[in-house]
Amino acid sequence: MKKYQLIIAFVFSISLSAQQKIDRKALVTRHNFQITAIDTLASLTVGNGTFAFTVDATGLQSFPEKYQNGIPLGTQSEWGWDSYKNTENYKFSETLKDVDQYGRKISYSTQIKEPARKKEAVEWFRQNPHLLQLGNIGFEITKKDGSLVKPEDIEAINQKLNLWTGIIESYFEVEGTSVKVITACDQTKDALGFKVESDLIQQGRLKIRVRIPFPTGLWGDMGTKWEEKQDVSISAVAIAGTDMGKKWSGKQDYKSNLKIKNKSEATITHVMDSISYDINLKWKGTASIKEKAKHYFVVEPSKSNTIELSCSFVQTDKNKSVIPSFEAIEKSSIAGWESFWKSGAAVDFSGSTDKRAHELERRVILSQYLTKLQCTGKVPPQETGLTYNSWYGKPHLEMHWWHGVHFALWDRPELLENSLPWYQKVFTKAKDIAKRQGFEGARWQKMTDYDGNESPSSVGAFLIWQQPHFITYADLIYQAKPTAATLNLYSERVFATADFMASFANYDSKNNRYVLGPGVIPAQERFKAIETFNPTYELAYWNWALKTAISWKKKLNQRVPEKWEDVLKKLSPLPIAKDVYLATESATDSYTNPEFKTDHPSVLGTFGMLPETSLLDKKIMKNTFDLVWDTWSWDKTWGWDFPMTAMSAARLQMPEKAVDALFMNVVTNTYLINGHNYQSPRLTLYLPGNGGLLTAVAMMCAGWEGNTIENPGFPKDGTWKVKSEGFKKMF
Repeated sequence: MKKYQLIIAFVFSISLSAQQKIDRKALVTRHNFQITAIDTLASLTVGNGTFAFTVDATGLQSFPEKYQNGIPLGTQSEWGWDSYKNTENYKFSETLKDVDQYGRKISYSTQIKEPARKKEAVEWFRQNPHLLQLGNIGFEITKKDGSLVKPEDIEAINQKLNLWTGIIESYFEVEGTSVKVITACDQTKDALGFKVESDLIQQGRLKIRVRIPFPTGLWGDMGTKWEEKQDVSISAVAIAGTDMGKKWSGKQDYKSNLKIKNKSEATITHVMDSISYDINLKWKGTASIKEKAKHYFVVEPSKSNTIELSCSFVQTDKNKSVIPSFEAIEKSSIAGWESFWKSGAAVDFSGSTDKRAHELERRVILSQYLTKLQCTGKVPPQETGLTYNSWYGKPHLEMHWWHGVHFALWDRPELLENSLPWYQKVFTKAKDIAKRQGFEGARWQKMTDYDGNESPSSVGAFLIWQQPHFITYADLIYQAKPTAATLNLYSERVFATADFMASFANYDSKNNRYVLGPGVIPAQERFKAIETFNPTYELAYWNWALKTAISWKKKLNQRVPEKWEDVLKKLSPLPIAKDVYLATESATDSYTNPEFKTDHPSVLGTFGMLPETSLLDKKIMKNTFDLVWDTWSWDKTWGWDFPMTAMSAARLQMPEKAVDALFMNVVTNTYLINGHNYQSPRLTLYLPGNGGLLTAVAMMCAGWEGNTIENPGFPKDGTWKVKSEGFKKMF
């Protein structure tokens, strides 16, 4: 009898466990939403992590000019980089400026203002290479009077994004005639599938346009520059800053050649300065394709009221794959997204009485969708992902922390690991920077590109908080896969990172300590490089990262460099004044100078992004948090500042403040209907904010090493019902 009782108890235990698991599909799909009007901030995107396609209310990219001031209608792939011809023979050495640091000259690539030649060289290397808008695919619909449909002619809009399948279904009417569109993206190829149903096809009034825009080569690129000599519009200047209005120089003799393969397939080959790529088209149904103008092609379906069109983008020399059908693309999207949602962690806030719970859950679900399709490629993403260019389309490596750390905490470490081989690809260039400046190891780039080139920047050149990031990523992967193989795979770059960090710290013999700077700009970018030293967050990060690198040496039974241990032992203490941590030791007016209470309150990252280190006094950290909370200019912050604040509050055992931080009523903490973290008219989406939210929520659910409180980031007053599974603890 006892034996059977044990079996029954075991079965009941399994049954209870199954009952307690989160219904992933119900969780995700309750945040599907409808769009019923043209809203330029409600653009929707399909993608696969390396490629993305953003559509308007028609399900295609029919009105790019209408949307360029909102979430632009982009088509981008991580491989799509081009450089203008360097007709003036600019050399990167022309961007270098020597700075007196540690008693010697150290060269930095900065934004030199004069002489004119050097200024032009700086601009060329900031512009080049730039990420491309590969093509615009939209409807050309003719009204009964023969005129082309405009945005105001689109009626009865009903558009839905199925988050579980990654498929967009769009419905609209033109003069009473309906148009139904399905939009999907293949999850293994840079390929799109469209299915269109409308009587307008048989009437010869619905066509599909493929246009290839010219790259602006400037700070922003919304994919709306159609002519080589076109002036940039005033509205675009307002979006992207003053440099948006400059004309790019040099004649760009691009070519787009159409090759019709058969009755249902064609290829457009686009040849640029340094890249050539193909747009492969395949359709099911009767249709023809013709060139309407330079870089402008039209697919004209006929006879039936339905057309299925698939379109793939691929570099010309790699164009060997078969174009998948619409049906295959649709199946790939369904299978790929279902697999994603069933993997990793999940959190369900249903049953909570706090009125913010449903909104937090919505932001979490949509942020997972957006970061999966825009931030999981082989290259660290730019801050606007694969939608439109900001900062010329270039990744910022200090932001990769916010783009990628959450994947490991949500038990999807492979999505972070996708981009780590890139650091091996650019490793030599990182070592060259360190060598040029007289340091050891590898100094990781800040503003960079597909090939790891350094971009001139008067701020970026002096940032250092991206340096320990690689150690963070590697250690997170090791936590997921604690094997000798993981250590061996990443140790060379971990140790080169530590070598740079140890050599960058300058020994102050008078005070027998190591100092970071002068010649440094903290994560809070409000301090002059040449005057600044010992930023609090960076000191703590140096401490944690060097300790971690030392632990890796010991795991591999390798000798620990004496310099690492000496720097760790004698690293400057965190700067304190009036029982709070200063932003930097050099800024005794950290909390009295209004300028120093803007931008990122990165002092909170000292115990938020980072665990408790041997440098930290938690009482002083609590005082610092309270002062920042009460006096900071929160209207002058960025999207990831709120999650960072929540992380600090959670570690300080203030869960109410953690939730409040995530819901600060500040413009840069806005989450649009499509889930994008809006910042300003210049930066209408900001993926570090989405990634930051996911990082904070993971910590608030699973906690960190040494924490024993369940869901430590959520109040225990009964207003929050948190059901979570699969999360990994933060360090």
